[in-house]
Amino acid sequence: MYTLYTYPFSQHARRVVALLEAAGLEYRTIHIALDKGEQLSDSFRAINPDHAVPVLVDQELVITESNAILRWLCTRHALETWYPNDPTLHAATEQWLEWCQTRLGPPVSDVVLNTVFLGEDGDMDAAARGHTTLEVLIPRLENRLAYRPWIAGTETPTIADLALGATVTHLALANALPQTPAITAWLNRLMKIEAFAKAMPPLPAEA
Repeated sequence: MYTLYTYPFSQHARRVVALLEAAGLEYRTIHIALDKGEQLSDSFRAINPDHAVPVLVDQELVITESNAILRWLCTRHALETWYPNDPTLHAATEQWLEWCQTRLGPPVSDVVLNTVFLGEDGDMDAAARGHTTLEVLIPRLENRLAYRPWIAGTETPTIADLALGATVTHLALANALPQTPAITAWLNRLMKIEAFAKAMPPLPAEA
């Protein structure tokens, strides 16, 4: 059984929970309260010196970085539907995983962290820069999804959809969820996947 160090309001941890659930893999969770600074404790730093979740532990193996965990789980359990072997579809999956992590993730974090979690201590200039960057990135995502059901051009979702979905839905915490038609339809498809829906945290109206 795997051990997953997680926090429900981590966009990165949620994508891993979604895959574990979708694949029916046995795991237990250890809650790391980021809001209380538990990630900075000596005990957790001994597990992940970068003091971030998620962390997946399999006996002596410790894996950090959410997309690395997704890739490893797919490889370990031959989850070819989630992580295609076809060279073209594999490349598209990898491309959008990287786009999510390097392009979309940072401005989403700037918006949500500074307007929701940091409260009065939030950097509103950073949040504004995040919104400005998203004004460029959201149309890019919308255009990609306009003529295909899933981001990699597959007939079923891949781990790139799980990663992007966890990141885009993070914006709902700041009441900034994109309302464009293709993204909305894609999110609706994702939310019909029980494993993905189960990984989502309560939104402000539900909390």
